[in-house]
Amino acid sequence: MAADARPVYLILAESAVELVPKHLRGHASVISNAERAGRDVNRTLLDSSFHHRAMRALPDSQRRGRPDITHFCALLAQGSRMNAAGRLRLFIHTFDDQVITIAPETRLPRVYDRFKGLIEQVLVEGAVPKDERLLAMEEAGLKDLMAQLEPSRVVLFTPSGKRKKLRAVFPPKKKVDGTAVLIGAFSHGDFKSETAALATESVSIADAPLEAWSVEAEVLHRLAEIDGLD
Repeated sequence: MAADARPVYLILAESAVELVPKHLRGHASVISNAERAGRDVNRTLLDSSFHHRAMRALPDSQRRGRPDITHFCALLAQGSRMNAAGRLRLFIHTFDDQVITIAPETRLPRVYDRFKGLIEQVLVEGAVPKDERLLAMEEAGLKDLMAQLEPSRVVLFTPSGKRKKLRAVFPPKKKVDGTAVLIGAFSHGDFKSETAALATESVSIADAPLEAWSVEAEVLHRLAEIDGLD
């Protein structure tokens, strides 16, 4: 990569990642799960696999409590050829509009529980480890991140977007430097209007909805092809 070349910015947008909301921390299912896991209830990630009873009355409950999606997508990104070549920067944008930056050299835990513990630490303490900041909280939300990055284009992948072939989204000879790619790391529904408004283009690459990691895998492979990394 040329010294002045800009990477691709992969943003796992509206990820179903958040600490258990304060008003749910006294719920029996939340307390019992934290005790079994040996975790502090005040710094525990919301996880529908364990907290589904507490989440029943939670607004947008179907879009929350799925950190496993983010785990899978983040592992895929960090282990990609694009990242190995220094051509990728990964960001996790959370449900409540916080942004976590992940350094390219970060080796994320393969074990889900360890990943959750790492994210819990970042959300509470702001960075991990504090001196190296391999994972660190940004000071503002997604809109501010976009203003900071100043991407050359912002491509949002959504089933409600314009249907296109991936080769048309990323043509063979069109540079991808500075492109921001937004993929929704949540299980149901579509992006919030304020997120969609940040995109310069919204596209769909399949006739039926795909899992977030499937979209990401196809996009990363296509970007690697364009960069000559295949």
